[in-house]
Amino acid sequence: MSTSLSRLRRAVMGVPDREVTRFLRGDTPNWRHLETVVRSAVGGYHAVLDGSALEDLIPRLDATPPDLRGYAYEGAAMGLTGLDLFLPFGSRLRRYLDGPGSPHIYMVHIGAGEALARLRRRPEPFLARLPDPALRWLVLDGYGFHEGFFKPRRFVTEQRVPAHLSAFGRRVFDQGVGRSIWFASGAEVDEIAATIATFPAHRCADLWLGVGVACGYVGGMDAATVRALRAAAGRHAPRLAVGTAFVAKGRIRAGNPIPDTGIACEVLCGMSDREAARHVDRAFEDLTDTPSRPAYGHLQDRLEAVFSGLHSVGGQA
Repeated sequence: MSTSLSRLRRAVMGVPDREVTRFLRGDTPNWRHLETVVRSAVGGYHAVLDGSALEDLIPRLDATPPDLRGYAYEGAAMGLTGLDLFLPFGSRLRRYLDGPGSPHIYMVHIGAGEALARLRRRPEPFLARLPDPALRWLVLDGYGFHEGFFKPRRFVTEQRVPAHLSAFGRRVFDQGVGRSIWFASGAEVDEIAATIATFPAHRCADLWLGVGVACGYVGGMDAATVRALRAAAGRHAPRLAVGTAFVAKGRIRAGNPIPDTGIACEVLCGMSDREAARHVDRAFEDLTDTPSRPAYGHLQDRLEAVFSGLHSVGGQA
């Protein structure tokens, strides 16, 4: 792509560096790790703005270290979705999802949701474009993460929820907001718990699930700190486990497992990351999908039943 066109795309659609770093409140190893994660995702997004042809894009994404590569693929999905919305001919996202993005399918859906939030598009009509009836709801997770991360005053402090979301859409939106709280808190257990405690009780279970996703995927906690997180979640500890198991499956599918995911699974799920991923595989079997009980909700209910049983019999690490 010409340099002038790349500059134009970045000017119109790019994420300014001040937005990338606004959440930072320190220069500790933990804050630096979180900054690296965010920069990896934004880097994948900007890579698309610099040139969206997959044969050129994928080698640039694959230059990202394996533990961070999922974020680059997430950011690329955000960029491809944005181009589809601006230039609605063909489907760059579907070609990516059906091709090189498939191993990172969870992150691709999340990135699509982030694009919809950034471009102020309603996410639920977009779901019909995506083939998997369960995973398509991850678009709402990405949408919620974007709003919580980039607009924390509105969606964390003031605790707003977009009025256009369905009842189930609001639940998955909250899971994304929970992930954003992980970043804004610097992954500090006490701050995470204190922030979630300010929300209405009916929202807390989904916020904690999002924290479990971040704990399992982003990492940065040793076993003792994960145990403290489990204690802070209290009765919502099985929801932490659901999120962590789900991303263990995502990392294994993508071929980029990290030790921190294993630690989180041992503590929160009472099993290895591969065992947790097998539970996710079983939960996907014969899912039903109805307006009153979407497939993604059914999937999470099945996993919560597994981990609630383990917690009730003392199966925690």
